[in-house]
Amino acid sequence: MKDLTNTPNKQRAADYFKAFATQDRDWLEANVAKTYTRNDTTLPFEVVGPEGVLKLGDVLLGAFSEVELDIQDIIEEDDKVLVRLQFRGVQSGPFGDHPASGKRFDVMVLDFFRMEDGKIAEQWPAIDNLGLQQQIGMIPA
Repeated sequence: MKDLTNTPNKQRAADYFKAFATQDRDWLEANVAKTYTRNDTTLPFEVVGPEGVLKLGDVLLGAFSEVELDIQDIIEEDDKVLVRLQFRGVQSGPFGDHPASGKRFDVMVLDFFRMEDGKIAEQWPAIDNLGLQQQIGMIPA
């Protein structure tokens, strides 16, 4: 299998997903800039710095269990890293106003990162929200 994490920035981007899924505060504080911003208009709150990432994790990991963040590709150019992954799990808790459905989901995600001074400085996510909402029964398929 091809090594997807053959540079420090690619490794940092890949490790971000492990730290997010396990709520690894130490890793996040060491690798996410205090001024980090997640540019995500789908959230009802801002995600800034390591604390913002932990808050987002609390929300998503409260709604979803058996979470897998399966990295498919990582592309790097200069200080930018693009990660394509599959986000899988079970909706085991409320997601917004939608009660737990117990349904499995499997959706594609693209995350675009900008690195600065050896840390993640910005992130732009693109998640298949329509597919997620259909798979967990929020909207008809």
